[in-house]
Amino acid sequence: MMYKIGVDLGGTKTEIIVLDENLNVIERKRVPTPQNNYDEIIHTIINLVSDVSQSISDFSLGVCCPGAISKQTGVIKNSNTQCLIGKSLKEDLENKLEKNISIEN
Repeated sequence: MMYKIGVDLGGTKTEIIVLDENLNVIERKRVPTPQNNYDEIIHTIINLVSDVSQSISDFSLGVCCPGAISKQTGVIKNSNTQCLIGKSLKEDLENKLEKNISIEN
């Protein structure tokens, strides 16, 4: 079974949801978003994904985050979460998770 994992990275909270192939909610968690620390944000997302994916073998992963993302460079611009500006969140998460992800605002 293919699952879908979604991460909503917000200014105050980071939420993760796991859906089955029929889009039923399997699991949902919410934690505070670390403030002004990009590395802690990456760590938080990785921990959430690792936690919810322990019992599932195949999943796709999507992340939404504040700010515009350059299609040419993948760098985040104009984010209310200042520590994201100038960062390649997609690339950094893909490298750490060793998985392709989709990312949107």
